[in-house]
Amino acid sequence: MPKQSYTVPLSAVIKETTLEIIHMPCDPDTRLVSAPDVNRPGLALSGYLDYFDNDRIQVMGKNEYGFLSNLPHDLRASHVDELIRTNPPAIIISRDLPVLDELQECCEKYGVPLLRSRESTSSLMAALIAFLNVQLAPRITRHGVLVEVYGEGVLLLGDSGIGKSETAIELVKRGHRLIADDAVEIRRVSAKTLVGSAPDNIRHFTELRGVGIINVRRMYGIGSVKNTEKIDMAIQMEPWENGKAYDRMGLNGETIDILGIHVPSITIPVSPGRNLAIIIENAAMSNRQKKMGYNAAEELMHRLGMMDETGLPTNANAEWEKF
Repeated sequence: MPKQSYTVPLSAVIKETTLEIIHMPCDPDTRLVSAPDVNRPGLALSGYLDYFDNDRIQVMGKNEYGFLSNLPHDLRASHVDELIRTNPPAIIISRDLPVLDELQECCEKYGVPLLRSRESTSSLMAALIAFLNVQLAPRITRHGVLVEVYGEGVLLLGDSGIGKSETAIELVKRGHRLIADDAVEIRRVSAKTLVGSAPDNIRHFTELRGVGIINVRRMYGIGSVKNTEKIDMAIQMEPWENGKAYDRMGLNGETIDILGIHVPSITIPVSPGRNLAIIIENAAMSNRQKKMGYNAAEELMHRLGMMDETGLPTNANAEWEKF
């Protein structure tokens, strides 16, 4: 299956990084950026274009400006022309540097947007890359609920009717926040990070069977919702099955694969009388402790002599199964 690509309009980039428009040959809403990386065209301005990627936004700082300023007019115009004719999405001048006449003339000639920023080159590139990585990240939509519990992004999964939305509302009433209900759009923003959000048209809404649709933000206040959250763990909710062996210690270290990233995962059996909100709160706090290097199950196993100093279970571990 071919890899799906995404785009972001140049207008969104301009708004996010507060860029000044020097020349805009078209509606910035129709000028699309497809590459999450940003380039400084030093080598391209010197004439080396063998590996030049014209899909990237080009940022020109003091080095590029100093190099071009020291060239004779004809040579400077030639070098700038070679860069601009590749038709990059935009040229951005950092540090509020003055616009070279040759640069503006070529941008007008080839229809390339010319922008300027007050930020330093490094700060500007960092902001651009961070924004583009989120907007252009690989993504999938999963049926589930995403909530923030004690600062942990918890993805609730399970069949329809298992109680995900009701549990989310109970968590909201306990001071936590809802990010998405029913459909969770998950983006891989880095090699280790997944960020979840709700589609714009259903953001802050949830469905409670027997009650209907409610707007969580209007009902519980602005502090009850959040637009995006990193996914720290997943919880699979399923009906309780008598005789099924559920994890009692939390030593298994199960994960779920989402967009190639292994997310810590646990399974919570659902049955009448179980307070799922409290269970999820404790699961979130436990997951946070594990990330900070503490595992309560391992400490208990050490105290009972069921785990040696290397973290491997001892023969005494079998005794636990008798309880």
